[in-house]
Amino acid sequence: MNKKPVYKHALVKISGEMLGGEVGQGISTDELSRFAEEIHQVRDLGMQVSVIIGGGNIFRGIAGAAKGMDRATADYMGMLATVINGLALQDALERRGCNTRVVSAIEMHQVCEPYIRRRAMRHMEKGRVVIFAAGTGNPYFSTDTAAALRAAELHADVILKATKVDGIYDKDPKKHADAVKFEKISYLEALNRGLKVMDATAISLCMENHLPIVVFDLSVPGNLARVVCGENIGTLVTSS
Repeated sequence: MNKKPVYKHALVKISGEMLGGEVGQGISTDELSRFAEEIHQVRDLGMQVSVIIGGGNIFRGIAGAAKGMDRATADYMGMLATVINGLALQDALERRGCNTRVVSAIEMHQVCEPYIRRRAMRHMEKGRVVIFAAGTGNPYFSTDTAAALRAAELHADVILKATKVDGIYDKDPKKHADAVKFEKISYLEALNRGLKVMDATAISLCMENHLPIVVFDLSVPGNLARVVCGENIGTLVTSS
């Protein structure tokens, strides 16, 4: 494998459910440790790394709203769940000697820094991994949208969407044996087909800012390093 990254700055999007392991709930220390090791290895390649983690392993705002909760309240609860996940990942990274900062869109000075764009950029320039927590700080926006927003703001070269599937398919490969995987797909086609890449707001933001997305399987050890070093795995979502 080529040991040189093809990106200067990659933003990694990890769902909360992935931290929950097989059941997708709570925090699996084994999964947390493995993700931290993968991120640490990529940071050691000399590139800037930032991370956004969802909170679905603890609480999903949209699920709470579906059961009658006020949507804004449910979304704020979901944002707080992402802070818990961010702190857990920070601990796992720093136990490996990887300097890390959790920055939150909702201020909570006792546990993490507030998100300030230029400060986050300085952290990455100094080799620190930056974990973005609390989404955009606003209800009705997903962590997918937060990932697209932060990546655009901080001039990331790519969003790496880590999943349990090895790319984007025309239909659910777990339910359909004849599902076809895309090696490359445009933003517009992903939107028109209604493929579950990211939500429509996030894809539109990436399209407007010419920000590529790579969807790949993080459950395979070493895949994160393979992606940043340019190996053709997963699915690339781009303008053409």
